[in-house]
Amino acid sequence: MAPQHNPVPASTAAPQINEEPEKQTQYASIVLEADRRLQLQLTISSISHDDMAHATHVVTGDMDEVYNKFSERRKMIIVAAMSFCSFLAPVSSTTVLSAVPEVAATYNTDGSIINISNALYMLFMGISPCFYGPYGNIYGRKWVSVASAALFTAFSIGTALAPNLASFFVFRILTAFQGTAFLVIGSAVIGDIYKPTERGTALGWFMSGTLIGPALGPFIGGIIVTFHSWRDIFWLQTALAGTAVVLCFFVQPETIHVKRSTELEGLKPSEKAHKMWQWLNPFRVIRLYCYPNLFLVALSSSSLVWNMYSLLTPIRYVLNPRLNLSTPLQGSLFYIAPGCGYLFGTFFGGRYADHTVKKYIRIRGHREAEDRLRSCLWFLGGVIPACMLIYGWSVEKRVGGIALPVIMMFLQGVAQLFCFPSLNTYCLDVMQGRSAEVVAGNYFMRYMFAAGGSAVVLPAVRAIGVGWFSTISALFLVFGASATYGTALYGKGWREAIDAKKAAKKEGENQA
Repeated sequence: MAPQHNPVPASTAAPQINEEPEKQTQYASIVLEADRRLQLQLTISSISHDDMAHATHVVTGDMDEVYNKFSERRKMIIVAAMSFCSFLAPVSSTTVLSAVPEVAATYNTDGSIINISNALYMLFMGISPCFYGPYGNIYGRKWVSVASAALFTAFSIGTALAPNLASFFVFRILTAFQGTAFLVIGSAVIGDIYKPTERGTALGWFMSGTLIGPALGPFIGGIIVTFHSWRDIFWLQTALAGTAVVLCFFVQPETIHVKRSTELEGLKPSEKAHKMWQWLNPFRVIRLYCYPNLFLVALSSSSLVWNMYSLLTPIRYVLNPRLNLSTPLQGSLFYIAPGCGYLFGTFFGGRYADHTVKKYIRIRGHREAEDRLRSCLWFLGGVIPACMLIYGWSVEKRVGGIALPVIMMFLQGVAQLFCFPSLNTYCLDVMQGRSAEVVAGNYFMRYMFAAGGSAVVLPAVRAIGVGWFSTISALFLVFGASATYGTALYGKGWREAIDAKKAAKKEGENQA
């Protein structure tokens, strides 16, 4: 007798179906239908009971009605709005790179000190998700987005008007703390409205904002600082942030399935305070690293971000003298290459990640979160390290002219868009009940490494050369690919083992 298929949420554990002992039984296997809705069909076959002691029905989440709340057109509009918002914090992290000498001259300091302000910017971008991730789960996505966009606008004005170096640092840090909310909330919104087998494509478009921003930021900054004051960079940022406020207020709907704030109803004030501390405690996000799969995927993401910022940060200091470029605008043109790579990769990277998921559903008959990680391995461990090595040593040895480093920057940009959708969507899929916190933890680690890369790259390039520093980045990427491969193979077992330990510990506490 074939088991009946009942749609249930993807986060619900798959039920075990034990068939009655019979000489012959029919087995229902799940086959992915390649249509728009990816409906699951049941294919009936005969199999002896000895070969199938336990038939397990595993739900992919594709038939959950909760994902049909918004039309496809509305979903695209939401993703476009979230992608624009996700553009703001990363673009702010790099627009000033083309103007570092000018900012340093204004405050009578050295370019390395201004690069430290960028490192602090990334440091607080990393700390911010530990707070905004839980807030998004408690109060919903919309109003957290509106609040962070409004504060981002206010602090951008403060940066533009900063009268001294100390105030410049403070307002940059405060801006960074607000900006990462867009990245965490945007990823959570995509997890709210898209089915698991469609998220990679949507997240690819969303990630385009986070990656195109850092690449095009210096180009925009170079144009501004060539013809106007560096302060106009932050006035432009203010205008963009104001647009984000409008989009969050009027375009972004509330998408969360269940707000945790509903759990506070009827509780005493002391009980509410206790629960709020439990939910908002930033160490709750850090503790997710007890799961080896989450820790290793965060390291893999960090290798990509380290590579990106260590590539982008020193361009004006490295390429301008080697290629005899004389103006900020000329140096900033090099940022277009990785930016175009990110944009081009947007059309393919997320789709390839979703294709890999569907492929393994056909192979296994069910979906496992770790299968998605396989889509990024060759790009993370092969293409990007090779591009970095060729780029670094061609610049170091002054060979290949302008064309070779430009081509390498473009190719590594494309390859990164085959990696980030896979890694980010895994964070949404692997622990759906706490997806915002998992994404927050991932961003926390990656921006810690981005801060380190921004702080050390210029002194390191001056000390050991761009060739050897690119080699270090390439080795880090290979390590990240190895960690991702290990997670793809063993991640499911690791998380099940941790869950079992937690369940046993809780049971022991209850008995005590």
